[in-house]
Amino acid sequence: MSKISIIIPVYYNADTLMLLYEDMKAKILGSIGDYEIVMVDDGSGDDSWSVMNSIRDMDDNVKLVRLSRNFGEHAAILAGLSNCTGDCAVTKQADLQEDSELIVSMYDKWKEGNKVVLAVRKERDEPAIKKFFANLYYTIVRKTIDDKMPKGGFDCYLLDRQAIEVLLKLDEKNSSLSLQVLWIGFKSANVYFHRKDREVGKSRWTFSKKFKLVADSMMSFSYFPIKFMSGMGIVMAALAFIWVLEVVIEYFAIGTPVRGWSTLMCLVLFSAGMILLMLGVLGEYLWRTLDATRNRPVFIVDDIKEAKNKE
Repeated sequence: MSKISIIIPVYYNADTLMLLYEDMKAKILGSIGDYEIVMVDDGSGDDSWSVMNSIRDMDDNVKLVRLSRNFGEHAAILAGLSNCTGDCAVTKQADLQEDSELIVSMYDKWKEGNKVVLAVRKERDEPAIKKFFANLYYTIVRKTIDDKMPKGGFDCYLLDRQAIEVLLKLDEKNSSLSLQVLWIGFKSANVYFHRKDREVGKSRWTFSKKFKLVADSMMSFSYFPIKFMSGMGIVMAALAFIWVLEVVIEYFAIGTPVRGWSTLMCLVLFSAGMILLMLGVLGEYLWRTLDATRNRPVFIVDDIKEAKNKE
């Protein structure tokens, strides 16, 4: 009989964890057969760990992992995958924005032979500005990184044990786990759902984290930034050459004096800005290279509490 692991990354979710567990218990846990729930505390500063222990006391199939500090959702999910024992594993957000029944739909797709199942957002009850930037990100990903990215994007996914082992071998830092899931291939399927707006608790998905995700996605899976810099260099060099020819020809043919101090300063400032921008992009690549060569672990586990049925 197959076993499914439910991986839940936890970061300041003390107010939603019990609601999440009760929702899963009422809707799916009694019908999915053999299961385990792996909750990973990603350095929360609230009572999340205490609530997680209370849930473990209620369910013998709950396993707890606590990281030594906040490493990010990418690392928390990897920690859960490295400590799960199921034949497949599904990720579940703790913010109550996805229906628990979604897990059953993904599990059924896995039973049909799919090794990767994506929970794709068909609709989302969120402010228009959030929808715009989310759709913009996924459009950029499809155009410059991977055209297999679903239009609505995805946060949750189910992975076969074979896919899990491949992801753990990648051991990449400063990367996007979702794009890694797309990159590894394997037979896949999509399950569509309606993402609800968050009603309980406060989101910790800050602008800086969103910006880092964009940078990590571009620099880990695409050479578009390098092509952009090369293209801009060629264009600016061509324009400068044409401008020099125009000034020289006009000077000798018509006698027009060399003019344009303001124009020259604008060009110099623009060129300097582009050079600094490109140096910054190269610096991002170099920093990621340095971070990879240091071979530091993606996460550090502080404490593990096994499921009581395994003790």
